[in-house]
Amino acid sequence: MASPEGDAGSGSAPHPASWPAAGCRADCADPARPLRRDAERNRQRILKAASEVFTECGLEVSLDEVARQAGVGVGTVYRRFRTKEELVEALFVDRVEAIAAVAERAATEPDPWTGLVCFMEQMAEMLAGDLGLRQMLMFATYGQDQVAYARQRNAPLVEKLVERARAAGQVRPDLRATDIPFIIFVLTEAAQIARHARADLWRRYLALIIDGMRPGREGFTPLPVPALLPDELEKTLRQHAPRHR
Repeated sequence: MASPEGDAGSGSAPHPASWPAAGCRADCADPARPLRRDAERNRQRILKAASEVFTECGLEVSLDEVARQAGVGVGTVYRRFRTKEELVEALFVDRVEAIAAVAERAATEPDPWTGLVCFMEQMAEMLAGDLGLRQMLMFATYGQDQVAYARQRNAPLVEKLVERARAAGQVRPDLRATDIPFIIFVLTEAAQIARHARADLWRRYLALIIDGMRPGREGFTPLPVPALLPDELEKTLRQHAPRHR
């Protein structure tokens, strides 16, 4: 069945390079121009389908798979979103803002320990159930502008959370700000591994890790290696990024 914009729902579409220039396409001539009703309907179908497949399968899913999930031709997807990068940014902008809001709220918590723990728990919960968002934040292979923006906003706040708790004697003195995102990513990768058996298993390990962050009444075991520096953390995550498709 043909889609409302004229593409066959399962057929092949011309490669984007063979299309007329952007200025020659009536529906793309003016970015500020409202979309036709059928075009906007297709756009929402694409966003909904992308959200479902990215959340479940991650960002390595191709635009062809998004098109199949949406029930439109791949040409329709390319008319709405020229690249996967563009689709990812449109889909995840609200989620990135939500993450920044979590960090900002945690930084205003009167009790430093509560603020740090709440931040870690809320972040782990958000990322454990959304593989696409987790990959986006971990690897920054898609939505790079949004990820850079989120990191610029969040890094000083996470630093503040750790520093406040350390100054209050509520965490071990060798805890570092870069430990926090790394712990969260490790926890949510564990959630991905155990998702079919127990999707909330990450909560068990978060509780164990949180106890290990406290200074302890009888001292603590010194950490055998130093924390990653910010640039080391970035490089480490990028080295394990999924391939573009």
